[in-house]
Order: sequence, then C-alpha cells, then structure tokens
Amino acid sequence: MGHAELTLRDPQQPRQISLDEYWMPFTPNRDFKSDPKMVVRAEGMFYWSDRGAKLIDASSGMFCVNAGHGRKEIADAVHRQLSELDFIAPFLRAHPKSFELAQRIAELTPGDLNRIFFVNSGSEAVDTAMKVALAYHQARGQGGRSMFVSRERAYHGVNFGGVALSGIVNNRRKFGPGLPGIAHMRHTHLKENFFVKSEGAHGAELAEDLQRLVALHGAENIAACFVEPIAGSTGCLVPPKGYLKRVREICDQHGILLVFDEVICGFGRTGKAFAAQSFDVTPDLMTMAKGLTNGAQPMGAVAISERIHDTIVAAAQDGAIEFFHGYTYSGHPAACAAGLATLDIYRKEGLFERGAALSPYFLDGLWSLKDLPAVADLRGYGMLAAIEVHPAGAPGARGHLLQKKLFDNGLHLKTTGDSAIVAPPLIAERQHIDMIVDCLRRTLAAV
Repeated sequence: MGHAELTLRDPQQPRQISLDEYWMPFTPNRDFKSDPKMVVRAEGMFYWSDRGAKLIDASSGMFCVNAGHGRKEIADAVHRQLSELDFIAPFLRAHPKSFELAQRIAELTPGDLNRIFFVNSGSEAVDTAMKVALAYHQARGQGGRSMFVSRERAYHGVNFGGVALSGIVNNRRKFGPGLPGIAHMRHTHLKENFFVKSEGAHGAELAEDLQRLVALHGAENIAACFVEPIAGSTGCLVPPKGYLKRVREICDQHGILLVFDEVICGFGRTGKAFAAQSFDVTPDLMTMAKGLTNGAQPMGAVAISERIHDTIVAAAQDGAIEFFHGYTYSGHPAACAAGLATLDIYRKEGLFERGAALSPYFLDGLWSLKDLPAVADLRGYGMLAAIEVHPAGAPGARGHLLQKKLFDNGLHLKTTGDSAIVAPPLIAERQHIDMIVDCLRRTLAAV
C-alpha cells in the first residue's frame, strides 16, 4: 500500500506522524490517508483542524458531547479521581462513585428502571441487556425464551450480540451467520412520512410484525424485543404515531421484555432525559452510553427494572454470584467521576430543557433546505435529524462526498450511507443553528 504520513501543522505540536499503523474503525482507510481530516482541539461548539481551520460541530462529536466540548468541570473531576483512586476491580470490590452515579442515573430513568449495570460502551450495554433478559426468563422458569426480535435498519452496536440484532446489512455481511434465534421486524421508513417533522401519521400498523413473529415462533420462545425509539445510526428514523405504544402492548400481552436502545437519543436529545419519556412508553430495560459522560470517558450502562433485577437476584443461592457477567472496567472510577460531573452540568444548565426549547428552530432551519435538488428526505425529532440526499453512483458515495466537503467548508457531522445526521450539542444557540444550516445549504448545492 505504500507509506502514508502527515506533517501536523498544529502550532502547539508541529511534528510528522505516520499514518500506517493505526487501522481506523468504520472508515475507508485508504481514502482517509490520501486526504486526512485531522482534528487537534475542541471547545464549546467547535473543533479546530491541524491546519487551524475552525469547524462547527453539528453532530455532538458522535451524538455524545451534549454539553459541548472542553468542559473543565469534567476534566477536573477526572483528574481529581485519578489522583485519588485510579482503579479498583469491580468484582468483589467497589468505590463510592459507582453507587453515587447509579443513584443519579436512576433519578432520571422512567418507571422502576432503578437498577444500573455499568459497562464501557453502547455495544457492551446491548450485549449485557441480552444476557439480563435471558437470565430473567431462566430465573422464573421460562428458559425456553432464548430468541430476540429486532428491526430492519437497526443498529445495536458491533459486538456479536448487537451485530445479530442489527438490521444494517454492511454491519452483518462480512461476519458469518452470527447468533441464532434472531428475527427482524420491518423498519418504519415509509415514503408517506417523507419530509414530516416529528412522528409520521403512517406506519403504526408495522408494530403488528411483532405479533406475526409471535404467531410464527411462539411467545414462549421469545425473550425480548430490542427497539431504538429513534433509529439513529441508520439515519434518524422517527417512529410513527402510536407505533411504540403498540409494541409495548404486544410485549406485555406475551410476556416479552421490551428493551429500548437509548445510546443515541438518551440524555436530552429528544427534549427529555430519555426518549422513553418523550414518547411516554416505558421499557423493561434501557441501554445508554455516549451522553452519559459527555464523551469525555468511555462508559455505558443498562437501566433494569427492579422487578427483573429482583427476580434474578432472588433465584441465586445465598453467597452466590447472581449474574455471571461484567467487565474489568465496569464502573471505572474516572468514568464515574466524568458521569457525575456531566449530570451536574445537565441539571445546573437545564440542557434538556434548552434542547427542547431550541428544537423547533433547529427543525425549521433544516426543513428550509427542502428546496435543494440534492435533498431526498428530511426527518427529525427534538435535537436529532437527518438529511437524506439522492444517491449519485454507488449507494453512500454522495453521502461520503458530502461529509468530506462539509469538513472542508467548516462543519463536522456523521453520515450513514446517503444520510447526514445532524445532532448539535444542547448548548447550541440560534446563531449556531444558522451557521450549520448555512454551511449545509452551500455544500448541498454543490455536491
């Protein structure tokens, strides 16, 4: 392949670095290394490239930096924690902040989702939720419930459990058959709902796919149904009106656990702490990550119903481990410190409420792009939206070109295929939305 290197023009640390050794995730590496997009600094709503260019962050990093970049409160909290206690194994030992953070998260979660299991990423949260579901049914004498239901176009991380649940073909096609016993409902991206803000009027009947799968496989064999309230990574698919409530009803009718994957839409993205509250549907388990630490430390969690937790714990013998699962870095001290500082910021600055107040202006701004010939669809809810462009050439080629041109024009965002996902930090003001929309308009007009 040849040797690739880059001379960093960062005035703080000008130096030459090799680009060969690092294999970048979810990246066409040869393409990137022929034209590197390097970022060296961040503050507030902005990034700076190694060439000194200022970029507005329209995707909150990757849907995680909800409180904006460079929050000194979080950095200071992590520094203090590492100076005091850098690590203690989470097996048979503990530190106070893990309990404090669990309590603070439980104050935000809906219903009785008050038992918190810490992991290190959204992918790990999904696999953990799958294991919790299996353990719960075994504990109550229904060990035959080993199947899972997911949806087309779903993204549930990249571990083998999440890949099996995934409904995005490129995340599956290279890795063999995956886990058995996974069935998929249809996605809800209907043409009748194109260019509709918030929830579409069409498609609630697609929830009946779950009923059909019950009839096909038997409810006694299905452990849980996994749903992203808003399907994020595939390009912001907002559920039709009544869809999530109907899924909840079918799960209740057949003893199937409902799991919401809130890795992207949690922590204020929909105007409330979690999308479950925005759509008034409470799941049995809920995965989270990203915004939990404002992206400052790797961390994820699963919020679990007290009923499920208590059933699993009560089934174990006294003195025995109730749930044989966990990670070396579950509830890491530095991550917990970052999480506590992040939740403090959300509360003190009212960022969930700020996001809810800004959402109409944000969505109106994006919908003003409807007239551009490149735009095929607009979808959005709260402070999360997607612009889908008409394909040009291979699927995803135009979307990939768009994100590169946007970077060159001073804007960072995430694209999936031919959809650009827009999710600004919740600290954004109207002027920032105007900047984002202006750059999108200029760039979309030229691709």
